[in-house]
Amino acid sequence: MGFEHREEHIDEDMLLIQANIDDMNPEICPYVTDRLFDAGANDVYWIPIIMKKGRPGMMLNVLIDERKLQSIEEVIFSETTTIGLRYLRASCHRLGRSFEQVSTPWGMINVKIGYHRGEMVQFAPEFKECEQAALEHGVPLKQVYEEVKRQFANKGR
Repeated sequence: MGFEHREEHIDEDMLLIQANIDDMNPEICPYVTDRLFDAGANDVYWIPIIMKKGRPGMMLNVLIDERKLQSIEEVIFSETTTIGLRYLRASCHRLGRSFEQVSTPWGMINVKIGYHRGEMVQFAPEFKECEQAALEHGVPLKQVYEEVKRQFANKGR
């Protein structure tokens, strides 16, 4: 698996960048999202909004480490129709997390585990791995997902 941040922590020096957009084809949003993640965004999400004069629009939200501001701005200004951005300072409380593999009839699948004050408070199967197993083996995704959860819960914590 990619990262392991076993220790719970708070990330300071984060920025939430927002842009209200009412004149862009929404089909472009997934492409913009991918480009922002490639440029180092920690999170990207879109919210449907109603803008002035009752026009439907979208609010782009991008959470970043402020050191990545320039590359993120370049993507937003080149790939969207926005003419301005808002910046909000943020701190992010991140749970400690690790990964553990469980055996399923469709192969090994990772489970992400979240820790608060050293105690496990949540776990979730890695969605993309469950999706891949479902497609490769012709079984319902919900069946794979539930089996991974069951196997993890039965490991005797």
